[in-house]
Amino acid sequence: MSDATRRFANIAARRAAGEKSGIASVCSAHPLVIEAALRHGAARQADVLIEATCNQVNHDGGYTGMTPAGFRSFVEAQAHKAGFPVDRLILGGDHLGPNPWKHMAAAAAMKKAAAMIDAYASAGFTKMHLDTSMACADDPAALADETIAARAAELAEIAEAAVERAGGEKPVYVIGTEVPVPGGALEALDHLHVTSSEDALRTVEVHARAFSRAGLEAAFGRAVGVVVQPGVEFGNIEIVPYAPAKATELVAVLDRMPQFVFEAHSTDYQPTEALNALVRDGFAILKVGPWLTFALRQALYGLSHIADILTPDPSRESLPAAMERIMLASPDNWQKYYPGTPDEQRVQRHFSYSDRIRYYWPTPEAQRATRTLLDVLGDKDIPRPLISQYLGYLDSELAAGRVKPLAHELLMRSVTRVLDIYADATGH
Repeated sequence: MSDATRRFANIAARRAAGEKSGIASVCSAHPLVIEAALRHGAARQADVLIEATCNQVNHDGGYTGMTPAGFRSFVEAQAHKAGFPVDRLILGGDHLGPNPWKHMAAAAAMKKAAAMIDAYASAGFTKMHLDTSMACADDPAALADETIAARAAELAEIAEAAVERAGGEKPVYVIGTEVPVPGGALEALDHLHVTSSEDALRTVEVHARAFSRAGLEAAFGRAVGVVVQPGVEFGNIEIVPYAPAKATELVAVLDRMPQFVFEAHSTDYQPTEALNALVRDGFAILKVGPWLTFALRQALYGLSHIADILTPDPSRESLPAAMERIMLASPDNWQKYYPGTPDEQRVQRHFSYSDRIRYYWPTPEAQRATRTLLDVLGDKDIPRPLISQYLGYLDSELAAGRVKPLAHELLMRSVTRVLDIYADATGH
């Protein structure tokens, strides 16, 4: 086991010893976000955890077109570019289960999930969130806890065998299924349910039994996290911050399961004090994704306005105009998530906290539009008054010498200033 994975595996023990113990999980496949995260880790001499989801990356290619081995090669290439030592890199798989194939019968969907987790384990991913909670085509609407746990153990057995075959590191597991809707809630946020202490304990107990029945006690001994809902969420225009008083009973249950910490999803946009409180209370694994691409989009749009002023060209399409055209031509990734009038939908397409524009950045047209913008700005210094006008949140960073007035550096700093908040909260 690498030092980085070992440190991650000991996260609960380090917390029990009184150490401020936590880590941010970077959930993005955007090259600029990955580069920023690795540059940030190199600057802080810290481990970096980067995760791919089952829909994003799988043995069939996922929506990024990358297999787990391809994703690993992509991230490691970014690490070399950023000067980040790969022995401090932890690669994770999120929601590993039958979700991409839940329209199929359970046996067929689980066969696909088995092939996927085999690919993740063979490629050297060492942090795996097992999530088999979704009903498949021939399942009842709500699966029994025992069925969920048995399917998770089935996938863990595949992962263990793959590692034995490939000769890699034994993975560390995260269990649990009380996960907020990926990419933000779709409805009002006034009824969030904090996971009960009984449900958290039951999750651990039924998974322990299922792993034991499969002869996987050693594998379960490497389980370190339980996914729960601490009462945090974001929607298109709303953010629900962590309220420690509402999670008191849930937090207390960690004393009864010292092997574990909690993994919190949808921590994007949480105030600094909320992130600190989450880590203090044992929500040591903080998932962040849309906030990072939201910050990147902020900077890209600001740079587009700056380019229009520095090098005006009526024939050149602005980046916001290009993205609007691209999203209107392919509405599947935003239409059912953004309610309201056409004008309200237009605003949400570009500025929603759920940031569904992130699904469009990998398209060839969006990549061309981004390259065109960055080529226009090149390596020329951008006048500080323009940075103050269109990237005002970076003006103090420029004054303090923490960023150079160059387009690429401004993009990097827009993302790493968010990562700074997580690093300070998690003790990195």
